[in-house]
Amino acid sequence: MIFRQLRYLFRAAGHNLWNFRGRNSFSILIISFSFLVIGMFLALSNNLSYLGEQLSKNLAISFFLDRNLPPEKTEEIKKTIIDSSLIDSVIYVSQEEAQNRFRANFPELKDILDNLKSNPFPPSLEARFKNMAISLTAITAFIDNIKRLPGVLDVQFNQDWVEKMQSLSRLVKAIGFFLGAIFILASFFIISNVVRLNVFARHNEIEIQRLVGATNTFIRIPFLIEGFVIGLVGSLLAIFILFLLTKIFPVYLGGALGAAKQLIALKPLTLEQIIWLIAGGAITGTLGSVTAVSRFLRV
Repeated sequence: MIFRQLRYLFRAAGHNLWNFRGRNSFSILIISFSFLVIGMFLALSNNLSYLGEQLSKNLAISFFLDRNLPPEKTEEIKKTIIDSSLIDSVIYVSQEEAQNRFRANFPELKDILDNLKSNPFPPSLEARFKNMAISLTAITAFIDNIKRLPGVLDVQFNQDWVEKMQSLSRLVKAIGFFLGAIFILASFFIISNVVRLNVFARHNEIEIQRLVGATNTFIRIPFLIEGFVIGLVGSLLAIFILFLLTKIFPVYLGGALGAAKQLIALKPLTLEQIIWLIAGGAITGTLGSVTAVSRFLRV
């Protein structure tokens, strides 16, 4: 008996979905677009977070030294740096090595170096941190102490870039959720109205069900299933389109974007994010149906 009732309920929902496929398809497209917006911003945020992590892994401080600094003084500064509890390792970079690095990283500028009569790069000490989660206050205090040592001319540190990348990632995610919430709200009302139209279209059938003793819940369940399926299919379609975009986007726009490609690339969603999008679509569709049947199905 229970299985027969369930079969009827799902068959009735499938009947609604197919017979009113035009407006149901429109609802699916709207909810798909809504979750695609959220997914794209999440993918962009994932990429920015990834870039921030990569910068953190390569996080280093370069202390530029006086060219005339005696070797023993260089060793003293190196020992002072390595003795810090923040530092994992320190390496010495000579003027020649610094110049070779520049040639390797900027081959288009090698002619400028060739025209110079002397090596313009100072020697330096490169220090790497033990823990990437060190507070900026502790790092700043450490840098200030080293900068006071005789023979240290300047310091180069890319922590600002890491923090800017992380802040940009949070901003992008917030914008995505804000825009997505607006579109999801629109999807909610559209689904509610679509289900309402379907209720009106089946008004006579509903009256017959009520006359033969069907309960309120029994009459409403097919419409709830309908909203659930619309939301679920919409979110799945959004994830599929996003998957295609992550594959196609680098191929067709990568060359034109140049260096900016790294910043606006779409990184695939995590499994947790995919699950939340699918659940969000199903919940949005179901709530839209609940609103419709509560307001327009007075049985």
